[in-house]
Amino acid sequence: MKIFPWLLLNMALACSSNNSGDTLSVSEESAAPVAYEVLENAKTDDLSVQAEPPSEQKIIKESYLRFASNNLDETYQNIIKLVKENNGYLQNDESNKGYGELTRRLVVKIPAQNFQKTIDSITAKVEYFDTKTVTATDVTEEFVDLEARLKAKRTLEVRYLELLQKANNVKEVLEIEKELSSIREEIEAKEGRLKYLQSRVAFSTISIEFYKVTSESGVTVGYGTKIWNALKSGFNGLSYFFLGLLTIWPFLLILGLIVYLVKRKFFRKKP
Repeated sequence: MKIFPWLLLNMALACSSNNSGDTLSVSEESAAPVAYEVLENAKTDDLSVQAEPPSEQKIIKESYLRFASNNLDETYQNIIKLVKENNGYLQNDESNKGYGELTRRLVVKIPAQNFQKTIDSITAKVEYFDTKTVTATDVTEEFVDLEARLKAKRTLEVRYLELLQKANNVKEVLEIEKELSSIREEIEAKEGRLKYLQSRVAFSTISIEFYKVTSESGVTVGYGTKIWNALKSGFNGLSYFFLGLLTIWPFLLILGLIVYLVKRKFFRKKP
């Protein structure tokens, strides 16, 4: 009779432990797969975002102009005036003094809507162009693709943030944060590329190179400098002469010996 209650007690404890163990395992198995399933679904949904058709074409316009000028300063002032009138700005200014030529190179940025107007204004003041090129690059497809992918990545980031709030353990938190870090890097890269394209489309680039033909040296030389250059050239010529003699000294020695023998044979004094 004493054994029976003990058996009942053991059976009750065993059932209780089995039930609690089943409950714990179900909780763990139901929580983790849900998290990983959402992660995989989020990655798959990243590719399902469709690109919206562009409202207008995205065109990058560029031009390169090269021409001669009799007055570099006057040409520079005229170009800057035209640039300001068309709401542009000077991005780069470079002067160069070469052999027989003075050159100035400008890079200006012009709003896309005023690009052709600026080109025409500069052309009207130039008789002849050594080089004149105008290019237009269509980046509409890349622009739309970047916007679509950026939208998808931002949506994915929101889903991961929501999932982070539902994480059940440290392992899930670390994995989600790792994915979030990767997604944010991609978002920043795409945002940077998109801003770059937007800037290139909004402001066209015109590279202008104009030059003036000068004397052979390209600079004005003073009289004293000319004298010094002449003396230096004479000294250099004398140095080259002696160096030349040193290279042909065997021939000079043989020639001297021949002259000595001839002179001794035909011109020696008679007794």
